[in-house]
Amino acid sequence: MNFINERLNANYRYSLIRIKEYAESIAFYAGEKVEKNQLYQQFNAVIHNMWVIIFRTLKFSGFNLVVSQISVVFPLLIQVGRYFEKQIKLGDLMQTLQVFGQLHANLSFFRNTYDNFASYKATLDRLTGFSYAIEKVNNKSQTQIHNHPTDVIFKNLSIQNPLGHTLIKHLNITLPQGTSLLIQGKSGAGKTTLLRTIAGLWSYAEGEINCPTHNQLFLSQKPYVPQGNLMSALVYPNNADNISHTQAVEILNKVQLGHLAEQLDKEQDWTRILSLGEQQRLAFARLILHKPAVAFLDEATASMDEGLEFSMYQLLQQELPQTTIISVGHRSTLKTLHQQQLILQDKGQWQVL
Repeated sequence: MNFINERLNANYRYSLIRIKEYAESIAFYAGEKVEKNQLYQQFNAVIHNMWVIIFRTLKFSGFNLVVSQISVVFPLLIQVGRYFEKQIKLGDLMQTLQVFGQLHANLSFFRNTYDNFASYKATLDRLTGFSYAIEKVNNKSQTQIHNHPTDVIFKNLSIQNPLGHTLIKHLNITLPQGTSLLIQGKSGAGKTTLLRTIAGLWSYAEGEINCPTHNQLFLSQKPYVPQGNLMSALVYPNNADNISHTQAVEILNKVQLGHLAEQLDKEQDWTRILSLGEQQRLAFARLILHKPAVAFLDEATASMDEGLEFSMYQLLQQELPQTTIISVGHRSTLKTLHQQQLILQDKGQWQVL
């Protein structure tokens, strides 16, 4: 029951976090009633299980109380007759009570601590489950990721989905430093999964990857904007002390976010204040600031118009000529902004143009 309580509470907390994260989408769909009903069901499950624990605890505590009270009277019933017959003294009677009390306390250890052991076991079962799941995922990975100072090299890289279906089969590509590659294909072809594999976040793969593992940066479709001031969000994951205010303003102007220059030191919930397009441009500013050896862009311009998208890629070519750019995208306009194309096809087939 304690294990079930841990699981139900975790599920309920996760649902609350999801509603907070997708509040705007839920509002657009007018899905408040559906979400409310789901939360009520999960909360009722938590309350029901808690009542089960309470009733079970009351029964067990009642049993312990009865046993404890009987254990106090029991030695008296045995020795009181001998005491009144003057066979033993009052000190002997008290000594008997004391010895029996110590014996009772020692024998009652597991009975009194049973609920604590049950709670510990529930926590240990949950942690053991986490450890087993992590170990299981890690053992599945047969991808060898090695550091290369400049180039990105894929050798016989094959990627599957969790169901075992092949997404990419025996991928062999060498990208010299400064090359730009556009990855395209149908939805579900494995474009984003390829980037996850390179980052070491996907276990259903085998083969060899060589890239600058210690000098790379990933830009997702929905950038991460940490809490704090805008300067911290700009330099993330580095420290804001490593950049001057003048440099920060210059970079913001380059990505057409100059209107935010006066708010660099303000602490706001920037995830809510900035539009998704502005967040993506902030990610480009972060990319220019870090100057990685290789940059992976997973539909990083999906919320920009084509003109702004063109400007951002032109900016990368000007500011980061030695950086290898690997992009995932669907727009045909991206083709002219990259030197090579990787087309992912059905049944794990692929083609380089």
